[in-house]
Amino acid sequence: MHPAEIRKKRDKTPDEALAALMRLCARTEKSEGDARRLMRGWGVAEKDAEQVLGRLVRDRFIDDSRYAEAFVREKLRLSGWGEYKIRTALQRKGVSKERIDAALSQADRPAMGERLAQQLERKARTVKYTSQYELKTKLIRYGLSLGYDYEAVMDAASAMVRETDTCNDF
Repeated sequence: MHPAEIRKKRDKTPDEALAALMRLCARTEKSEGDARRLMRGWGVAEKDAEQVLGRLVRDRFIDDSRYAEAFVREKLRLSGWGEYKIRTALQRKGVSKERIDAALSQADRPAMGERLAQQLERKARTVKYTSQYELKTKLIRYGLSLGYDYEAVMDAASAMVRETDTCNDF
């Protein structure tokens, strides 16, 4: 047997795809977009994929609202992401705007501010800088890359730079 033939996975039937997704969704939350992407990779026909997806939603193996809430909790708590980065990631996974808004509305805003301050403090300890202006600029850029809004990042970075030394450049 040729090595290329060994590596080539055979396509799944709709029943096999359903069973595989049921096992997968029983372990971790998946969105409808994730399931569609997996079935496309498994070679399941579009019509069959919609039927499988309908069954998974009906049996509550997949629920985009539940997925969005879990995603928001995880990314806020463990990854330290901000609202914009979370919103973008969920949109890329095919979650509707209404479900994203509902999940983000449950987020703990004061905890997000504290998490941003912690992230910036950690970054300030590791970043190399020659002036307070450069430190503040790097902290702002980092905070924005985490998906926090500009005002919150500016306030947190300004407070941090004020604590370390005077910086009137901004």
